[in-house]
Amino acid sequence: MITHSYTLGAKEPIEELYPNPEIADKSLNFQNYSDVIRHYTRSSLLADGFSDLINVSVNLSKSNYEITLKSTDPKVKLVAFGKRHVEIFNKDNAQKAIRGKELLQEFGVWNPMENYHVNDSPSDGTSKWCLFPPLGLNIMGQKGLTLMHYPPWAVPQLATFNNAMTMNRWERILTSAGILPTDVDYYKTFIDVNPIAAPGSGESEYPNDYFPIMMASAFFDGPKDRDYIKSMLELYLTPPDWDEDRKYTLPLLICGSPLYDPQAPGWFRAAYTDILPQDENKIPQVNVMQVGTFRVRPDSKRETPYFIGNHMIAAGVTGKCTKHPDKIPDIRQYQAQDLVAATFLKLYHDNPDIEPEEAKRQACERWYGNPYGIGAPEPKDAIDKRTICALSQMDLFFEPLPKPHPKYTFEEAWKRCADAEKQDNPCAGKIKPPGSKG
Repeated sequence: MITHSYTLGAKEPIEELYPNPEIADKSLNFQNYSDVIRHYTRSSLLADGFSDLINVSVNLSKSNYEITLKSTDPKVKLVAFGKRHVEIFNKDNAQKAIRGKELLQEFGVWNPMENYHVNDSPSDGTSKWCLFPPLGLNIMGQKGLTLMHYPPWAVPQLATFNNAMTMNRWERILTSAGILPTDVDYYKTFIDVNPIAAPGSGESEYPNDYFPIMMASAFFDGPKDRDYIKSMLELYLTPPDWDEDRKYTLPLLICGSPLYDPQAPGWFRAAYTDILPQDENKIPQVNVMQVGTFRVRPDSKRETPYFIGNHMIAAGVTGKCTKHPDKIPDIRQYQAQDLVAATFLKLYHDNPDIEPEEAKRQACERWYGNPYGIGAPEPKDAIDKRTICALSQMDLFFEPLPKPHPKYTFEEAWKRCADAEKQDNPCAGKIKPPGSKG
């Protein structure tokens, strides 16, 4: 076994960035912050492709958290992970979120609904907030990056994103776009514009919107001491082994639309107004399926290709069968747009220097049958056409218990589409859902 030790950081800021062990489900048996840090560190190691036999120990020594890794993986790989881990949590990156929290507290807007319910979820209980940077995800092997709104409270409770409905659906989209199951974790890395875990329903819905666009701009962007979002983007978009000859950074998928959770694209519009296309009224645009390039900071070494997509769970929440498959909220339009987004990321892995407009064109040709991504999706490949139908069936039929999940597996949904009177049409005949979805 190879051993490598490093100092993650000082006790006070590190504990501010990891969730209190009392938050986690009792079955995880977290006794202290060392247990929490150990768990998320090991999750990141596994997401980055390290051996599942890897051992992680965490100790508090002289007011610093010390981490020791023992593994059959090469020493150089362990050292690279440790160096990146420290960099993420230092004062120039994740610790900037602490300044944002301090300002929220100073202005009296940190968790304004504390001790009150904001949704009917028994597991969420009353409103609780805690800082939560991207824990347990890739830290150096990512192949694309996603910008989102905020992590749901269930994540620090279960200490994983893997059980979140959003991530489960995104995994289905990624594999359907042709990304190998062994590579899926490398496309699930994301940054939140509000790095605060909070109830997963109620906080972002409009009657209870305590995480508006201005919150990200005011508290997690701005002067150097609190430009958390841009610092984390700059870091994650260029992994440690990035080829110096590459034209671009990793691609960035910006998730959210006017119909569901628009805050990440809204922050992007406020932060990069000058580089965005404008409509006839000179309003800067951040529309779903929009692509382009930007620099995280004016002096950033490389441009970043971006794609604006739906929130990954939007299809399951607002998607339905309509008479207009050429526009949202029709479930077929949702699936095609999401598959284009996933394919956009895959194309950048295949060809890192591809122009974003060309990547979009190729993805749209596949899922729409035209280069623009307009109209009802009409894939030329029969398998792709049935894929849209099967994914639609999974999002249209949902079971609430024992925990929310699709009624049909992908294989079952595939067979329903194959056997339907109107083959591969998820909104017709006996496979059409009843009620509001249909």
